[in-house]
This record gives sequence, structure tokens and C-alpha cells, in this order.
Amino acid sequence: MPPKKKARVSKSATDSGKADDGGAVGGKRKAAASVESGKKKESSESPQYCHWLMKSEPESRFENGIDVKFGIEDLKALPDQTGCWDGVRNYQARNFMRQMKEGQLAFFYHSNCKEPGIAGIIKIVKESYVDHTQFDKKDVHFDASSKPDNPKWSMVDVQYQRMLKRFVPLSELKKYHLQHKAKGGPLKDMALFTRARLSVQPLTTEEFDFVLSLEDAEPL
Repeated sequence: MPPKKKARVSKSATDSGKADDGGAVGGKRKAAASVESGKKKESSESPQYCHWLMKSEPESRFENGIDVKFGIEDLKALPDQTGCWDGVRNYQARNFMRQMKEGQLAFFYHSNCKEPGIAGIIKIVKESYVDHTQFDKKDVHFDASSKPDNPKWSMVDVQYQRMLKRFVPLSELKKYHLQHKAKGGPLKDMALFTRARLSVQPLTTEEFDFVLSLEDAEPL
């Protein structure tokens, strides 16, 4: 059974189309899967990713009287340091979650807060399954158009792994992105800047490894 307290994802800061950095949204890379319906549709041309970036809000924000706050410390405090990543209501973000495999790693990204950025590392411990909050009328993520016999939305379970040795802020990542975009480098096409609105984003191995290396580097 999933824990009573579940991971919450900010729709207003991510999936609704507002970017954390105020930058342009809408990269040229193809979505990993079709967004036509609630059923998973894969394309043979879709790239297969094995690393991810997942956004959630570490500061209190209320929707319909419910606090959607969920930072990495909240995940760490759950039983087995594990929670379900519910509330994703964007088809492309949902499709990325449907690609996730057990054991893959993701960055836990703090969004819609005073200093957005990457706080730590989490692991996918249960592959995608039906997000029950879409059917709960009392939940802020209730979707009246989704039916039990044809659910639209999925979620995964994630487990806390560790904090980064230092918090890597969005402002620093953006500097590297601009440098790499101009001169070449692993972050030149990073989805955090080319598809900024998404609360669940893919990372190439090169992107993941470079960002991870920053925890041992002096802030830019």
C-alpha cells in the first residue's frame, strides 16, 4: 500500500507551462511517447532514457485548502523513505514516467521556491501504475474526465537515496547550459531549459553525470 502522505508535484510551477527560470519553453526534441490518449503508445523512434529529473515543491502552497508541499526532506521522512509520485497531469510528463524502469536514478528538483535547484538523488522502486488520486474527488488532482476502466494518469514509487554534497541551484545550471549551448557541452540541450514546464524530465547519461560532478566542484 502507498504511504498516506504522497509526493506532490506542482502543476502551477511546471506542468501548467510556467518555467522556473522564466525562460523559453518548447524544445525541438520529440516526446518520448504519444500524448493522444490515456493509453501508452510508444514509437520506435523514441529515445530510451535511464536517468530523470523530477520536480516537487519544498515550500507550502495550498490548493483547495490542501498543502501540496513535498520536498526531499518529506520523502526522507516517510516509511522506508519511499513515496508515490502522484498528481502529474501533463501527458508528456506522464509518458516519461511510463518509460521509467525499476532501479533507475533521478534528481529530486525543488521547484516553485525561493531557490530552485537539485537537492538530491532518488531511485525508481516501482514502475508506472494507475494514479488513484485522479478518482478521488477530495484530492486536488481529481480528474472527472478520467474513468476507472480507462485511466489517464500514472505514477511511480520513488525512494530517497541521498542528498547531493551541495545544493546545485538552477542559476548555476543555467550558466552551464548557456556556456554549453554556445561552445558545446553536455547541458546544451538539457530539458530543464528546452522543456522547462515539465515536472518530469529525461536526462541523458552525459547530462546526469555532468550535473552529478558539480557537487564536488566549486559553485560557478
